[in-house]
Amino acid sequence: MRYTETTIPGVWVMEPEVCKDHRGYFFEAYQSANFRKHIGAVDFVQENESGSFQGVIRGLHYQLDPFAQAKLVRVIQGCVLDVAVDLRKGSPWFGKHIAIELSAENKRQLFIPKGFAHGFHVLGEQAVFTYKVDNPYCAEAAQAIRYNDPALGIDWKIPANSPPILSDKDLGAPDLAEGIFNFMYHL
Repeated sequence: MRYTETTIPGVWVMEPEVCKDHRGYFFEAYQSANFRKHIGAVDFVQENESGSFQGVIRGLHYQLDPFAQAKLVRVIQGCVLDVAVDLRKGSPWFGKHIAIELSAENKRQLFIPKGFAHGFHVLGEQAVFTYKVDNPYCAEAAQAIRYNDPALGIDWKIPANSPPILSDKDLGAPDLAEGIFNFMYHL
């Protein structure tokens, strides 16, 4: 597995070594000792999966401390644009984002630490998206910010004349300026 830290420290892209032969392929999707060596100790306690159709945007979601979640995300079918937004107060990267294409074909994964909002846009016909988290879902701590807030400047790769499909919660999410955050940046 190749680990590459992004332009926002703490956010990592992981690319596996894929072994292919006449039967298909094999790769290690996760190996705890190697993960700890590069990123640090994270105790994943839950794994989630979602299936979404083309044009769906899920996010930008996060949970407030002490229920914040670190996530290890990947796509097992289809293709998405995956986005992480830094929400840590005092961070030099506050409000900045990382956007990366994750697909069943490229087999990349993205590690998103606590203190980030997360979302994705389905680029192909449909996508199956899976993610490990280090804290269970807590409805009382769940928050969202608006995916298309101009202050974020995210290019979601939305085709012209094809509005995205969002949940009611995501349609009503506040802008970054009105969001509630209780994450602090630590050197």
